[in-house]
Amino acid sequence: MNKTAKNTKKGRNTAMYEAILALRDIDECMKFFDDLCSVTEIRAMEQRYQVAVLLNGGHIYSDILEQTGASSATISRVNRSLLYGAGGYDIVFRRAEDEKK
Repeated sequence: MNKTAKNTKKGRNTAMYEAILALRDIDECMKFFDDLCSVTEIRAMEQRYQVAVLLNGGHIYSDILEQTGASSATISRVNRSLLYGAGGYDIVFRRAEDEKK
């Protein structure tokens, strides 16, 4: 990991992202996020990811709402990210699919 934080052209500090990449397993990742985030923040991120997985799997809004408890606004926001976002979800989904092979 780089000892000095780099700034991207978007003005974002990369130190936290470098720290995440240094984590070795799920247990370390969970510990880090437990220290970094509030329970509410973690639950919100977990819920958004679950919504993204379901949307990517072709589920409809009403089923996603029932399964996750997410609001229609959250589901819509995640859907916009899937369609028009930076492509982060696509990277994760593609790699997860590659690992299944």
